[in-house]
Amino acid sequence: MSEANLSETLFKPRFKHPETSTLVRRFNPGSDPAVQSALDGKTVPHWYRMINRLMWIWRGISPQEILDVQARIVMSQAERTDEGMLDTVVGYRGGNWIYEWSTQAMQWQQKATQEDDPLLSGRHWLHASNLYSIAAYPHLKGDELAEQAQVLANRAYAEAAKRLPGEMRELDIPVPGGAPVSAFLHMPKGDGPFPTVLMCGGLDGLQIDYYSLYEHYFAPLGIAMLTLDMPSIGGSSKWKLTQDSSQLHQHLLRELPNIPWVDHTRVAAFGFRFGANVAVRLAYLESQRLRGVACLGPIVHCLLNDPLRQGRVPEMYLDVLASRLGMHDASDEALRIELNRYSLKTQGLLGRRCPTPMLSGYWNNDPFSPEEESRLIVSSSSEGKLLNVPFNPVYRNFDKALKEIAGWINNRFS
Repeated sequence: MSEANLSETLFKPRFKHPETSTLVRRFNPGSDPAVQSALDGKTVPHWYRMINRLMWIWRGISPQEILDVQARIVMSQAERTDEGMLDTVVGYRGGNWIYEWSTQAMQWQQKATQEDDPLLSGRHWLHASNLYSIAAYPHLKGDELAEQAQVLANRAYAEAAKRLPGEMRELDIPVPGGAPVSAFLHMPKGDGPFPTVLMCGGLDGLQIDYYSLYEHYFAPLGIAMLTLDMPSIGGSSKWKLTQDSSQLHQHLLRELPNIPWVDHTRVAAFGFRFGANVAVRLAYLESQRLRGVACLGPIVHCLLNDPLRQGRVPEMYLDVLASRLGMHDASDEALRIELNRYSLKTQGLLGRRCPTPMLSGYWNNDPFSPEEESRLIVSSSSEGKLLNVPFNPVYRNFDKALKEIAGWINNRFS
């Protein structure tokens, strides 16, 4: 089936699809706190979603393209579930978030199919994949249109991987008691087996969102990158996120001796946001399999434990947490109690001495991850390193931090 026909089949109107902002009904609607964060973007008045310009630009989307899509959403006169929120247009049509970003993606997909140069075609496919992923953002459970955009994002990513430098392999990882999960192994040029970083992403993204990390920071060092969707999202959607947040990643780690392209004696983990919860858990539970663990803006205790801090993060992010936990209509109090169980300190891990070297990077005044969170990780490690990332200039300092982290991981492999 051609890509155009696949798009038409997936998005063919069948009934009135639920609009993203209505999927989690628990929190009292109020004015969102003003939040600006390097990893999560910022709250913008009259938008339900956080607008994550830094990460989208870092992934290859131009600022102009972001503004163009936003403008089409703003200009729409279509029905909205909340007239005060611009990105709540109902149905797959002009002005709807998923529609506009997917339409943008389809333009790049068409360019990719018409391009004779394989490398340039690969770049266009990757661009389309990133746009489809933004269409599905923040990837709430039960968002049917978003799930269809995810299918197209993964398809475009696979097409990109065939044409871009190096090699990518999709690995089916068996998990006892349930469905296997799909991991992507990105390998640089050369002969393996390669030292490998296991990338643990946040809860509001997909494993295909980190190609830039591999291309610009790990591949130049001859390091492969292994990705896996977090439980309850994307390729791991059949698995619930539980307090054993690292369960799927542990099965993947244990499978590495059977994967010929990976040097299983030289493996590290890198966690963004809630992905750090997974990575730090692995540092304790699988220390014999890991040379080191790096975290950036970790969510391992403070946000999960402190109701006041939870009250200072945007509605959308709380909806993401609730969606991942399968708590679409529980009370705020029930959510707080459940979140506390995900704290690695509450679980009795963090605070105990960990034999795995750990680095943790933080931004001052980060609403999701205060300095004390990173200090707790570093002080628990037998060989800890604390990394303070200045906020401005945000892009340059983000790039510098990632280079430092990649270098630190590379040194663990030597």
